[in-house]
Amino acid sequence: MATLWVAAATVILVVHLLFNLWFVFGALITRDRPLLERLHILSLLYGAVMENVSWSCPLTVAEKWCLAMAGETPYRGEFLVHYLQTLVSPNFPVRLLGLGAIGICLINLAVYARRHMVLHRHAFPH
Repeated sequence: MATLWVAAATVILVVHLLFNLWFVFGALITRDRPLLERLHILSLLYGAVMENVSWSCPLTVAEKWCLAMAGETPYRGEFLVHYLQTLVSPNFPVRLLGLGAIGICLINLAVYARRHMVLHRHAFPH
């Protein structure tokens, strides 16, 4: 049974990674897809808030729970902090994640604002 819980934790980890990729690069794939644009903007706002408040991400909670159910000791702290400190540096500054999330959010929103301006400039020429 432990193997199933580890598999579930791994699936959640992959979903979490995919969400983070969506957060960073979503504006690149949403062009001419208004529903995806709205979903990405909501994801941007959610991600920027979650990185800057002390709430735990539901995916992090679920991953840790699955690891605990498998009999493993779950990692401490949040998903990105844990994996960046493991993969990049044990002293990776946590505050940089919050600022980075805000920066990525602003860059993506600027892409959307530019698209909107270009679209309306062509739709309503002076």
